[in-house]
Amino acid sequence: MARTLLGASIFGATLLAIMVRPYRIPEAAAAAVGALAMMAAGIVAPADAVGVLAGQLNVYGFFLGLMTISAIADQAGVFTALAGGAGRWAGGSSRRLLVGTFAIGTVITAFLSNDATALILTPAVFALVTRLRLPVLPYMFACTFIADTASFLLPVSNPINILIQDGLGGGLLPFLRYLLLPALLCIGLNLGAFLYLFRADLRQGYLLADLPSTEPSHRPYLRATLAVLGIIAVAFVLATSLGVPVAWVALGGAAGLLVLSAVHRRLGWGRLRREISWSLFVFISGMFLVVRGVENLGLTRSFGTALVDLAGRSPLRASLLTAGGSALGANLINNVPMALVMVSALRSIGTTPSSHQGLIYAAMFGCDLGPNLTTVGSLATMLWLLILRRKGLEVSSVQYFKLGIALVPVMLLLGGVLIWLRS
Repeated sequence: MARTLLGASIFGATLLAIMVRPYRIPEAAAAAVGALAMMAAGIVAPADAVGVLAGQLNVYGFFLGLMTISAIADQAGVFTALAGGAGRWAGGSSRRLLVGTFAIGTVITAFLSNDATALILTPAVFALVTRLRLPVLPYMFACTFIADTASFLLPVSNPINILIQDGLGGGLLPFLRYLLLPALLCIGLNLGAFLYLFRADLRQGYLLADLPSTEPSHRPYLRATLAVLGIIAVAFVLATSLGVPVAWVALGGAAGLLVLSAVHRRLGWGRLRREISWSLFVFISGMFLVVRGVENLGLTRSFGTALVDLAGRSPLRASLLTAGGSALGANLINNVPMALVMVSALRSIGTTPSSHQGLIYAAMFGCDLGPNLTTVGSLATMLWLLILRRKGLEVSSVQYFKLGIALVPVMLLLGGVLIWLRS
């Protein structure tokens, strides 16, 4: 009993430190201290810790490759060119520009993940709309909301998907079967709601002459980068359909872009090192071990059993509870640890791709979409806030929550029903 209380206290203290960040302690440091505490308490043995981390090589490779791909694409001017192209396509209409922002964000999220959309598209769109003297908030909210709303279009659209699929199994076809329709519905609802809620801000137009020049500094390099990105996108889809670890595609694509950059003499190692969030690897490694600690104590099994008991014999109630509970948890403890908790809980009750499959995708749906409710739901949203603060734009948690509460519950309800209908 004392060991269980100690493990639960370490888990709770770690999550609290991640959420509150006392004395501005980095999330990675809090997770690392929590993992060391679990090991010091004997709840996670050293051999167990090595085995847990060694089993996540696909996740590490995917994160590293994806961050490298996004950074090189940004250096090549891909995101700036896309934002400028949206401005020309909109033809002076701020409403059409918002639609274009959603469209670009959807494509980037689908093939390069939600992090690329929230963290790299945001500054490009900010620069565009401020130059055009348009209200900034609708477009900034579009960058972060579509990043999560479109993050369950494909398995590679959100690293959370890879975490859950690595832990519970699954492939491209079942993923699309359960989540493609909810994703398309949520994207449509998100766009429609934004066009209505920001209708007053979107009445103002702009002059095409005010659009910045999007002429790349090195056009052949930009074209070659776009071609390689297209190949990477196709390879991601093929890998998830054939069961090939996506880390190979991410790392291979990153290597290809690095060679391309070197050939064109456009490779900036200093900038590339700064673009890659090395602390993310410390954070997720720490959380893997902290969650393994509560798993070893049987706490995640109890959580999974309680979830099944609450659902009773109603598949609809199970789908809604799993999606809603995952979304709520993502906003309480961040979606990365919540995804790990759900993997452990569902695995403990025997959930596999051939058993209770809908619960796997309901958990994924909740962890992906949930962060649109608050500013602490995902690391991408928190970094999006930091980007805006550096630009001199403050977005309060209350502003974000008011927008999120108007959209997310409806999306979770409809998406949960659609997942149940596919079960």
